[in-house]
Formats: sequence, C-alpha cells, structure tokens
Amino acid sequence: MHGESDLMLDVHPPHEKIHGMRDFFLHLLTITIGLLIAVGIEGCVEWEHHRHLAHEAEASLYGEINSNAAEMQGVIDDIHAQQKTLDSDVSVLQGFIDKQPMKDKSMSISWRIRSFDEVSWKTAQTTGALAYMPYDLAKEYARIYGVQQDYNNIQHQALRDATESISFFAGTSGKDADPSPEDARVIKAKVQILQAQLLTLNSFAEALNTEYKRFLAAHHA
Repeated sequence: MHGESDLMLDVHPPHEKIHGMRDFFLHLLTITIGLLIAVGIEGCVEWEHHRHLAHEAEASLYGEINSNAAEMQGVIDDIHAQQKTLDSDVSVLQGFIDKQPMKDKSMSISWRIRSFDEVSWKTAQTTGALAYMPYDLAKEYARIYGVQQDYNNIQHQALRDATESISFFAGTSGKDADPSPEDARVIKAKVQILQAQLLTLNSFAEALNTEYKRFLAAHHA
C-alpha cells in the first residue's frame, strides 16, 4: 500500500535473553500476533479506502446518468425534426430529377451533434473503482455507457455523410446552385442514407432513454 494507508511492520528482537523453549515460543507467539494485528489493520484501511472509492464513483456515475437522461427528450425531438427536414429535402431533390419548376423551394441538410457526458465513467475505469462495486451494478454501468458509445459512433458517421451530401453546394451561388437531374439523383441517394441512419439513431436513442429510466428508477437517490 502507498499513500495515507502505508503501514510499517517492524519486528524487534527480544530485550531480554530467552531462557528455554517456553520463552522462545512465547516470543514467537507474540511476534505472530503482532504481525496478524498489523496486517489486519492494513487490510481494514485498504478495504475502507476501496469502499470509499466505490461509493464516490457510484455517486458521480448516478449524477452523470441523471444529467444525460434529462437531455434525452431534447435529443429525440431533434432527431424527429431532422427526419422531417430530410423528408422535405428528398421531395425537393425529386423535383429537380423530374425537372419540375422549383421556384421558392429550398433545402436544408444539416446535422446537430448531441454528445453525452462520460467523464465519470472514464474516471471510474481509470481509478479501478469498478472492481470494488457489486458485479451486477458494474454490468449495468457498462451496458448504459456501451449503448451511449454506439449512439455517438452512429451520429459521427452520419455527420460525415451529411458533409458529403452538401459538398455539391459548396462554393456555388445563384443559378449554379441548382443541381442537374443527374446530380440531384446522386444527392438524393446520399440523403436517403442519412434518413436510414436517422432511423437507426432514433432506435438507439430510444433504447438509451429506456436504459436511463430503468437505472434511475432502480437506484433513485
């Protein structure tokens, strides 16, 4: 052990001369008892330290999950709003493909990143606090933050695809901004990929919301 719980185990020779086997075994017993007491104290100090570390981590993780859960409805609402926007974009692009009059029609391909806090989770992993928690509780945390990571991975991939979808419009203005039917087909295919990703993202957001609610209901402060 290091830090506050350091203990020095000192064994001192007898101050008086040992007379016979009886004195020898008595002294040996005294030393053994002293060592056992010292080791026991050290074990208690270490156990208390680990218990305190686990409790601190649990409190921090609960607060972090509670904070993330409070943002979930806004995240889901954002996804639904983006789905409506992409539906409108596909309709506009289909108009370009069909060479319809597109006066007063506009497109708005965008992607908003909504990240979730995970500082407490990473800290619990780094400090080893998870090892001192009940197994089932640690498994709950791992499941929640696993779904959270999957959500983040999907939305970052979607961001890259959204950027690729609007690359045609970069640096264009006026009439030059209108895509040809061929270009519109390409852009539409990319936007439809975004639509599929939004469906997946919505599924993970709903699953994460369920995980948050289940956890907070079972471990309410």
